[in-house]
Amino acid sequence: MEEQQAENDGPVNSDEQVEAIPDEAQDEASLMKAEMEEALREKEQFKAMAQRAQADLENYRRRAVDEQSEIRRNAGTTLLLKFLGVVDDIDRAIELMPADVAGSGWVDGLELIQRNMKSILDSEGVEKIEAKGRRFEPWEHEAVSYQETPDGEDGMVTDVFREGYKLHDRVLRAAQVVVSKAPAPKKDETETSEQETE
Repeated sequence: MEEQQAENDGPVNSDEQVEAIPDEAQDEASLMKAEMEEALREKEQFKAMAQRAQADLENYRRRAVDEQSEIRRNAGTTLLLKFLGVVDDIDRAIELMPADVAGSGWVDGLELIQRNMKSILDSEGVEKIEAKGRRFEPWEHEAVSYQETPDGEDGMVTDVFREGYKLHDRVLRAAQVVVSKAPAPKKDETETSEQETE
C-alpha cells in the first residue's frame, strides 16, 4: 500500500496533464496577445488624442495672436475717424479762405496744422482713397448723387463730397461721391408727333 501511495505522490506523467499544460499556456498566450493588442489600440487612440489636443492648442495660440494683432490694429480706428473729421474741417477752412487773407500769418499756421495732421495720418498707415475720375467701387465709395453725363462713361466718379481713407488696405471711411450715369433715352420725335395727332 505504501508503494501505491508513493506512486500517487510522485510525478505523474499522464497524457491528460501533458495536454492540459499546452491548453492552459495557449489560453494564457492568446489572452496576453489580446490584452497586448487592446493596449496597443488604446496607445494609438491616446496618441491620436494627444496629437489633436496639440494641434488644437497650436491653432488656439495662432488665433489668439491674430486676434491681438487685429485688436491693436483696430484700437485706433475710432480715434482716427474722429481725427479725420478735424482734417476735413481744416481742409474746408483752407479751401473756403477769402483771397484777401491768403498771405496772413494765421493762414500759414492753419496750413502748417494741415500738413502736420496729414503727416500723422501717413505715419499711422492711413491713405486717401483716390476717387475722382475713377470707376465707382462700392467697397471704397458711397454714392450720394448721380449726374447725367452725355459724353462721359457710365459709372465714373465725377465729384467728391467727402474724401475717403484706408487704413492698412482696409476702408476706414468710404469716399462720398457723385457718380456719372447715362442720360435717360429720349423718345423719338416721330412717336411724339404721332401721339399728338391722334
